[in-house]
Amino acid sequence: MFEDKLHEECGVFGIYSIDGEEVSRDIYFGLTALQHRGQEAAGMAVSDTKGTMGNLVMKKDMGLVSEVFHKDDLERLHGNIGVGHVRYSTTGGSTPENAQPMAMKYIKGSLALVHNGNIINAEELKSEQMHRGMPHYTTSDSEVLAYEIISNRVKAATIEEAIAMSADRLKGGYAVIVMSPRKLVGIRDPYGIKPLVLGKKGNTYILSSESSALTAIGAEFVRDIEPGEIISITKDGIKSDKELCGRKRAHCIFEYIYFARNDSVMDGISIHDARIKAGRALAKKARVDADIVVGVPDSGLVAAEGYALESGIPFALAFHKNSYIGRSFIKPTDEERRTAVHMKLSVLDSVVKGKNIVIIDDSIVRGTTMRQLIEMLRNAGAKSVHVRISSPPFLYPCYYGTDVPTASQLIASEHSKEDVCRNVGADSLEYLAVDDFAAMVNDLPICTACFTNEYPVK
Repeated sequence: MFEDKLHEECGVFGIYSIDGEEVSRDIYFGLTALQHRGQEAAGMAVSDTKGTMGNLVMKKDMGLVSEVFHKDDLERLHGNIGVGHVRYSTTGGSTPENAQPMAMKYIKGSLALVHNGNIINAEELKSEQMHRGMPHYTTSDSEVLAYEIISNRVKAATIEEAIAMSADRLKGGYAVIVMSPRKLVGIRDPYGIKPLVLGKKGNTYILSSESSALTAIGAEFVRDIEPGEIISITKDGIKSDKELCGRKRAHCIFEYIYFARNDSVMDGISIHDARIKAGRALAKKARVDADIVVGVPDSGLVAAEGYALESGIPFALAFHKNSYIGRSFIKPTDEERRTAVHMKLSVLDSVVKGKNIVIIDDSIVRGTTMRQLIEMLRNAGAKSVHVRISSPPFLYPCYYGTDVPTASQLIASEHSKEDVCRNVGADSLEYLAVDDFAAMVNDLPICTACFTNEYPVK
């Protein structure tokens, strides 16, 4: 990942084996399939539904899934119900105490919670909670969410009712999975900003941020959780509460442009097909005479394929990606980040030498990465480089769990398209239009706030 790329906040995963089978390995592989959604921290909590939740076992730490969990951890994490999490921080710092799951004991028992998204009114809720004597040990809004559910659980007859009561006070985009002693409960925000899906493998049920994690463990995709739906999984099967459903939907468009894995299906839309359509739309809008079309690995490759299909210009692989280089976005200085980009991507000189090139990427945030890539292409002998972006220019921040910088850090917010083109060193620059989204996602209602300043949750 690069410093001027956007980052999703988290990926969530929950599983319940009604037959009592161990679930820790499935959580491990599910989280690995969601690793693209967060690389700062990982964790899982498991329990045995025949116990009292006093047998809850948890491990979480900073790092990738493969760095946090080892063979002996999976052997120690016994249970037939569990939740898992991969994290990239937007609310709350990148520190070990903010890693998830959040596990708590209270007067009516225990729960473990994983959360993807951003609660806009978290500070207000946190202040109320602290005035009621609830200590906060993290800076994460997930702890606020856990306390809210616990507070309502004391008054509610069931954990589902407590979650519904909490949802009435929450503002923002979120997908939450809660493990109680004998239930796995999921909720998706009423606008559908954050994704959540249901899967099944035999007599085991799974909740996940994406369908790709279901495929990774050999489970079948059942359906998307509806915006506002609370779904409960117990030994008796599945129950659904849709009382919060029915609001205007606003699915995050960046799931389809960039965040979701290419092999996922989300709210009935193939991510791969959506990106092909984005590339085709770019070619119709911004055709240029060129010899080859190339994509920035990995996010720009599918849109580049779509551009090539529509334009008739051959698609080519111009960059080799080294998958074993550390995550460049956490490098502390500009010079170290610059070095990391060059170490992660190298140009195939024989492919680009003497060529007029169209380069496709999903976004330009600060412009630093695109500038370096164009410089690398020119140094390898490219005659001209034309940039095409499969999203509109970013102008406004996101408040729902996507790490979009402040407006002053967004290059398109401070500069015209012509200025951005000169800044990155391109021969031409064109963006996808907001109007192109409808065809891209089959008229799915979407959130476009970071492009239009029209926020579904004020």
